Amino acid sequence: MNPIRTLLTRMFGLVKHHVGTDQLGNKYYYVPQQKTWTGQTIRSRRIIEAVIPKEIDYEVGNIPFEWEAWIRGNRKDPPTTEEILQNEEYRQMIKLRACELQQDEEIRKEKEYEEGLVARPGQTQIKGHASANYFGKDKQSSEPSSTANTFQPGSWLPPESSSKKK
Repeated sequence: MNPIRTLLTRMFGLVKHHVGTDQLGNKYYYVPQQKTWTGQTIRSRRIIEAVIPKEIDYEVGNIPFEWEAWIRGNRKDPPTTEEILQNEEYRQMIKLRACELQQDEEIRKEKEYEEGLVARPGQTQIKGHASANYFGKDKQSSEPSSTANTFQPGSWLPPESSSKKK
C-alpha cells in the first residue's frame, strides 16, 4: 500500500471504492485488503449501502440478482446497467410465455373434458373421521353419545403384564 492510503486508513478508517449504483438506489462498494494501525490485515470484501437501512424491511427482489451475485463473489466484475436491463427484459418475456402456456393448457383441458376424453376431477366432501360418533350424519347432535347407565366407578383395572415382578 502506498503511504498516503495508509495514512488515510489510519485516520479515517477503511477505504472503500464506489463500484456502482442500481436502479433502486443501493450503492455498492469494494473494500480492498488493508492493514489497520495495529498491523492486522483486513481481507478485501464487497459491501452494499442500502436505501432501506433496516435489514428486516428488505424483501426478495430489493437487490438485483446481478448485484447480489457480485456481492457474494459469484462473478468477478460488477454488472452493467445494460446487462441488468437485458436480463429484466428476458425475465419479463419468460413470465409472458409461462402465462401463455398456462392459458393454452387450461383451454386444452377444458376441450378434453367437453369431448369426454378425460373425466373431471371429483369433488370430495369431508364429513369427519370414521371413528367419530357423528360420522355420516348431516349435523352434529348436542345430545351425548353415551347414556352412561353401565358406568361403575373403580370397575376397570389395567391388565397385568408378564414383565411385572410379583
